[in-house]
Amino acid sequence: QVQLVESGGGLVQAGGSLRLSCAASGSIFSIYGMGWYRQAPGKQREMVASINRFGRTLYADSTKGRFTISRDGTKDTVYLQMTSLKTEDTAVYYCKLWATDGVEYWGEGTLVTVSS
Repeated sequence: QVQLVESGGGLVQAGGSLRLSCAASGSIFSIYGMGWYRQAPGKQREMVASINRFGRTLYADSTKGRFTISRDGTKDTVYLQMTSLKTEDTAVYYCKLWATDGVEYWGEGTLVTVSS
């Protein structure tokens, strides 16, 4: 069984920063990539950023230049450094893991609230 545990969410003022962490544990075949999605109230879940095992990163247009994803392969942990936060970044942020056997895993989410 695979577990993804997110941490680092909270309340921050617009213009501020937060760092999210997601630690993977359990019987993971092999990690192809990890990433972050978010879901705001009344909206669909959307991709925020991802990083694969080769270090290639992808970002949503809305987060480019403000968010940075990184990974510690020795700890099976992925981070999301968020800066210049905007009120529209308010959402529940979910960690996702893609295993090389094709299985995908999700964390339970961590709430990020950006106040004006």
